[in-house]
Amino acid sequence: MNDNFVELLRSNLQHAKIFQDKFDEVQDSQEPDFVTVCCSDSRVLQDHMWGNDHPGHMFTCSNIGNRVFQSTVDGKKVSGDVLYPVNHTGTKNIIVVGHTGCGAVTATYKDISEHLDEPSGIRHCIDLLEERIEDGVEKLPDGLSDEEAVNRLVEYNVDREVEFLVESDEIPEDVTVIGLVYDFQDVYSGSRGELHIINVNSENSVTELKDQHSEIQDRIERISDF
Repeated sequence: MNDNFVELLRSNLQHAKIFQDKFDEVQDSQEPDFVTVCCSDSRVLQDHMWGNDHPGHMFTCSNIGNRVFQSTVDGKKVSGDVLYPVNHTGTKNIIVVGHTGCGAVTATYKDISEHLDEPSGIRHCIDLLEERIEDGVEKLPDGLSDEEAVNRLVEYNVDREVEFLVESDEIPEDVTVIGLVYDFQDVYSGSRGELHIINVNSENSVTELKDQHSEIQDRIERISDF
């Protein structure tokens, strides 16, 4: 057996010891306070970024590009893994988390100018993302490096995902939708690993957000003005 996997199993034993009594209240059901939609990336520690160690507190989803929708026979609809906790467990907060240096956004950005040769599964994801960020590419200012362009498009993508949820008739009006970016590349101010709020219920003006949410205004920051 692979040594790294054996080490994972040892770590799991430690986890089991710590969490032994933490599952008592969630044996039969769950009522998570938040559903998070993160990008599938080994550098994005999806529960750990919140310091979460409470089973049942967060319903965590992930996919390439932190998408909140899926293609159905009826067109684009809210993804089932996002919609489930809202419809069936009473969750009132959806958090969309992009991240700096996103590989999915990078691939999509490159694909717009030079078609990438990818397996069909990855191609499907790129095509879905391309629908989201193509307009953003046209709005980028001149003179940006690829890295700077990608990080602005990360914000643009998060904005579009939040917008989709807010405008969907599948999401109740009393559900709050928040867009953030997880930074591990020193793109934003603050420390690596901090989350930066860029959108709340489709409001993405930093000035407006700080006025509306003064208690967390030091966590509100954008690098683009899309």
